[in-house]
Amino acid sequence: MCGCAPSLSKNLMNLNEPRDLASLIEAFLLASGKPQSLERLYELFEEAERPEPKVFKKALEVLAKSCAGRAFELKEVATGYRLQIREDFAPWVGRLWEERPQRYSRALLETMALIAYRQPITRGEIEDVRGVAVNSNIIKTLMEREWIRVVGHREVPGRPAMFATTKAFLDHFNLKSLDELPALAELREMEPEPLLDPDDAPVPAHIQALADASLGEEEAVGEPKEETSFRSLLVELDAMEEGLKTDFDDLREEEPEASVEEEGKSEP
Repeated sequence: MCGCAPSLSKNLMNLNEPRDLASLIEAFLLASGKPQSLERLYELFEEAERPEPKVFKKALEVLAKSCAGRAFELKEVATGYRLQIREDFAPWVGRLWEERPQRYSRALLETMALIAYRQPITRGEIEDVRGVAVNSNIIKTLMEREWIRVVGHREVPGRPAMFATTKAFLDHFNLKSLDELPALAELREMEPEPLLDPDDAPVPAHIQALADASLGEEEAVGEPKEETSFRSLLVELDAMEEGLKTDFDDLREEEPEASVEEEGKSEP
């Protein structure tokens, strides 16, 4: 009897009825656990039973509406559609996992922001804007997470790699395309006042004076290069936001034009 149940359910389901199809798509997305493109969803149906595209579109609308008032929602991201927990519940749902959520350094976030808003961009160009060298581990981390990829090489001495974001980056940040990136003006408004890290707290004057006195003149070092503030970085990016390139497939087929400025740095 159990063996007949799947067949019976299939026969009772009208795939040209948006409500029935919506329930089936919901089952697909729950089972997959990752975004599914429309093309992939189409492939899951035999040709004779495949619903018309307009029915498919209507079914997605029905599914989205059915999520209203529930803890999850239907979301379209770069690689397709997925069912996900609403952001409002994230602080509580996160307690299901014992490990603490990973915190990213300011340097990594600034590097990621520059690549997202200025792509394609080289490591040297990132360093020119930030005013400090980019740690190799930052690029390695972003590459391992598949948030960035190499889309070509700049035609300057050393032919440094040019980086751009990936669809995995868009999926992670709940974006369908780069057009959905928040405007830089919005980021400046959202930027909180910096919290004082105990490790970055200023040294008491009397202790600093003792430390300075203990150094011989020959051991004195120059002031370190001041790192660009995140607010200054956003202002710098403002001028770069216009005409953001989003498709880099052409860079793999033909070499890009030479940069006006020579970049002295190159990838190791």
